[in-house]
Amino acid sequence: MRRIWTIVLLGCAMAMTAGTVEERLADFDKDMSVENANEFFEALDVEQFTVQTIQFKNGTPKDSLCQQVWYWAAEWLYDQHQYEQAARYGKKALPLFRYGNDDRAGCLNILGCIYVRMGDVRQAADYAKQCLAIDMKSGDHDRISSSMNTVAGIYMAGYQSKEAEQYILQALEHAEQAKNPARKAVILGMASEIYHSLLDDQKALSYAEQAYRIDSTLNRQPQATIRQSQRASALLGLQRYQEAEGLLRQILPVMRQSGDAHAYAIALNRMGKALLSQKKEREAIPYYIEAVSLFSKMGDLYNEIHAHRGLYESYWTINPDSAKIELDLFDKLKDSLYTHATADALSRYNAEFGNDQLQQENEEAQLKHRYLIGAIIVILLLCAIAAWYTVRQMRLRQQQTQELIKEIERLKAEMSEKKVEEETATSAAPVVPDEDRQFLMRVIEVVNEGMANGQLSVEHIASELNMSVQTFRRHLQSAAGETPKAFISAIQMEKAGKLLKENSDLPILQVASQCGFEEASSFTHTFKRVYGMSPKQYREK
Repeated sequence: MRRIWTIVLLGCAMAMTAGTVEERLADFDKDMSVENANEFFEALDVEQFTVQTIQFKNGTPKDSLCQQVWYWAAEWLYDQHQYEQAARYGKKALPLFRYGNDDRAGCLNILGCIYVRMGDVRQAADYAKQCLAIDMKSGDHDRISSSMNTVAGIYMAGYQSKEAEQYILQALEHAEQAKNPARKAVILGMASEIYHSLLDDQKALSYAEQAYRIDSTLNRQPQATIRQSQRASALLGLQRYQEAEGLLRQILPVMRQSGDAHAYAIALNRMGKALLSQKKEREAIPYYIEAVSLFSKMGDLYNEIHAHRGLYESYWTINPDSAKIELDLFDKLKDSLYTHATADALSRYNAEFGNDQLQQENEEAQLKHRYLIGAIIVILLLCAIAAWYTVRQMRLRQQQTQELIKEIERLKAEMSEKKVEEETATSAAPVVPDEDRQFLMRVIEVVNEGMANGQLSVEHIASELNMSVQTFRRHLQSAAGETPKAFISAIQMEKAGKLLKENSDLPILQVASQCGFEEASSFTHTFKRVYGMSPKQYREK
């Protein structure tokens, strides 16, 4: 009960503070005067949000007033976790900044941070990369390291951790040259998050501990607790669940008091996972519920999804009805994120297409109408041919994959009987030579073992076979005529088909999990591409 009242009082205090600043902002929006602009910045100064008080002289142009007020409004609202409002002001401010200057880079950076919180990863990346381009031209190592850190975080949120790794390593190099320890601590913290997502949790733990030491030395207590939370995340990845739980129990009260609701909510998710990993489902549920509430208020779809997934897993054995509700919410939010990304891609394509079309019309304004009609017909024909070719290639690939699945089934049958020589003598001649067949059997064994813990990367499989990645790729291409990714996927699909046939009561989500898929939607998409139907339809047939 005391915990709930603490959160309520903290929320009220934040609301009172925000109200004062937001009232001044509303006054400026009604009357964009120098007086109202100065009152807005005085309110920010009272909250110690700006390094120094910003004041305008009478006669300052209206565009200059709007530029600064709207930019700082975006910064303030982002800090208050009001992401949609922050995005609105950031986008209003952006056109008022001169192209290529430092202030424009700052506005692009905050917009990138805002949109990644809102789950629109593509839009976030667009803003962040524009910011990085400006900072790279400046040659300022501190600014470059900051913008690279932002881009790395966006790629990680978009589940492209390998790309994120490239950016964060460069960010660390620039931070070293900038000799800014506070910046370096932030980047080390992000590196910890990225290597956790890459399943290299020993490295993730090392980076988090380095960041913690720096922040502790600088006496930055709020930041130090965030580094402890990142340490806990790495410990979870290393399956040191009790250590992670103990660490989180120490820092959660501190984070709750600090007022950083976002970092606190992330730590709640991690505590839920620590408890869930120890089969303490009932204890995990309150932490996930509180995290869902906080992320929902902030509009942070990306992290809210993880909280709903945690609730689904916690409720699974306790209350199946509640588990179903959480699964539906999880799927709904995933669809929402997908819609944002798709809409962004379509809008860009539409804009590019419109510009190309306008340019073509200007260049060909003197051509006769029949040439335009002819060009349209040719384009339509090319599109039709391209569509036909794409469908044909998809069907060929589907056929090849199904044939590969049959070969995998035959190899697994030989493996289970452990009579390779006898089986070879009494059946049709094998498709591949003995040496290659033994190699493929070993690959199948490693992949089947890796499905249980999600270790299906080419690097992991090559390591298990005591090969370099390049040697493994060449050997597999020679033995099976397939890339590692295609062969691994075929093994997963072979197992999926078998589970669906032999276990009619096994939920689709569990089938997906046993085949090494974290998300049911990804499993369904891959299965349909291979078998030409959904898992449910396959089971019914």
